[in-house]
Amino acid sequence: MHHEILIDSSPETVWAAIRDVGAVHERLLPGRVSAAHIDGDIRTLVYPDGRTVRELIVDIDDETRRLAYAVVEGARGVTYHHATFQVIGEGERRSRLVWITDILPHTSAEGARARIERGAQEMKETLEKAGP
Repeated sequence: MHHEILIDSSPETVWAAIRDVGAVHERLLPGRVSAAHIDGDIRTLVYPDGRTVRELIVDIDDETRRLAYAVVEGARGVTYHHATFQVIGEGERRSRLVWITDILPHTSAEGARARIERGAQEMKETLEKAGP
């Protein structure tokens, strides 16, 4: 799945929030994620209903503004999940967030696509409210 969204915020600001993997609940998805904990390369996300998802942070590349991660535990009905975020400048005050996700089984794709689209919109709103 490939999803892109334009964000009215500088690429530096958007990238700073994306790369801050331990603060997703504060900087990107407040309300959707209640807490995030980092232990080495593992990020544990805690959702409002108490459910947790463990993710392996595969790479944080400041030069290309790209984050890669893989869900390793807690994704219901999913046997494989790898995703990347990349922040591309669209001028000084605007960014394109590219979110690419590979997921198996393929029957999980429809539900995942809806969550990705909703999550990208929520990140956009949060980042635009935060300002520069």
